[in-house]
Amino acid sequence: MLPSDAFEVLPEESAEPSDFVLVNTCGFIADAKQESIDVILSEAQRRKRGDTRHLIVFGCLSHRYGMDLPALIPEVDEWFGARDLSPVVKALGVEPRPELQFKRRYSVSGKPYAWLKISEGCDRRCSYCAIPFIRGAHRSVPMEKLVEEARTLASLGAKELILIAQDTTYYGLDIYGRRSLAELLRKLSEVDGIEWIRLHYSYPEGFPDDVLQEMASNPKICKYLDIPLQHISDKVLHNMHRGVTGEWTRSLIRRLRSEIPGVVLRTTVIVGHPGEGEAEFSELLDFVREARFERLGAFRYSEEEGTWGAANLQDDVPEEEKQRRYDVLMSLQGGISSAYNSSRIGSIERVLVDDVVAGKLITRSRYESPEVDGEILVDVPEGMDAHSFIGQFLDVRIKEADDYDLFAEVI
Repeated sequence: MLPSDAFEVLPEESAEPSDFVLVNTCGFIADAKQESIDVILSEAQRRKRGDTRHLIVFGCLSHRYGMDLPALIPEVDEWFGARDLSPVVKALGVEPRPELQFKRRYSVSGKPYAWLKISEGCDRRCSYCAIPFIRGAHRSVPMEKLVEEARTLASLGAKELILIAQDTTYYGLDIYGRRSLAELLRKLSEVDGIEWIRLHYSYPEGFPDDVLQEMASNPKICKYLDIPLQHISDKVLHNMHRGVTGEWTRSLIRRLRSEIPGVVLRTTVIVGHPGEGEAEFSELLDFVREARFERLGAFRYSEEEGTWGAANLQDDVPEEEKQRRYDVLMSLQGGISSAYNSSRIGSIERVLVDDVVAGKLITRSRYESPEVDGEILVDVPEGMDAHSFIGQFLDVRIKEADDYDLFAEVI
């Protein structure tokens, strides 16, 4: 972790040169790698113009390709990996010390929500995933540190915590000898000022029963779950090394719907994975029709060097066929999402105001996560300052809906 007083965050439009620009990169899939490279190249141009004095790159991309990148982009002053950030601190002119902790945490976005990373790394061995090679083994953040950080975030205006990790349901196994996510949720819900807590990236295998109970009974835990399932075909799941079967997955979805009434489920799936033929893809489409996920995203399989699957599985689905399957799947999901949104017309919902754009309040309910889901756009009450609503909760009535966004009025 970087000390908060080691550098200053300047607005993008500032004409003052930055002492340091830090680029945190992703090296997970091809699209993310390209996006990281584009940002580095853009910042390299700023470095050439003198808009930046020092350019530092760290994270997954530089961890994977650190031997090759310096020669390709010489404008970068320092390249660091993803596991140990103490060299980054040292490069900023601050001597790393074991007792060095955050004194302050700044919200660059100014939004009333914050991401809380509860662990790092992953012990899973999914055939398509390079994260364990990059981030290493699973390491949980001690519970008391997470509670302390949550208190700091609340004092800075955060009303919602979004818990993230490579696998949130694995939390605690390494340091407490048991899955401790439910206990962490209870402790975080006791932090004054935090009203909503949202779970992302929950691995389906071994999903803890006590987390289901906590989500059903604790009013601060959003009835919303991001649970990447990736596929439903036994053959494809086996090739993916997911450790579950299709029937086991269907049973888990039934339990989630039954034990957490009204839960909204977000999932991701992969199309075109080795072993996915027309029969397996059709089974996936049938499953999506059956499960009716309120939110669903998809990826086209891309072979990643260094993964378990790259050496053993042939990438045998043509790229144009992957794209076709992706388009068919997302068209199906678009209809499901549209039907779900239409079912909410006329309902009264509590929303959190994130921003103001073009005279509309940009809000979300418990059933929308920021940056990945649709939004609820709310008319500003006549005579009111729109920006005064940011960070506030409002009760609104849903008036209209499209495939992804909702439109509402303040009650």
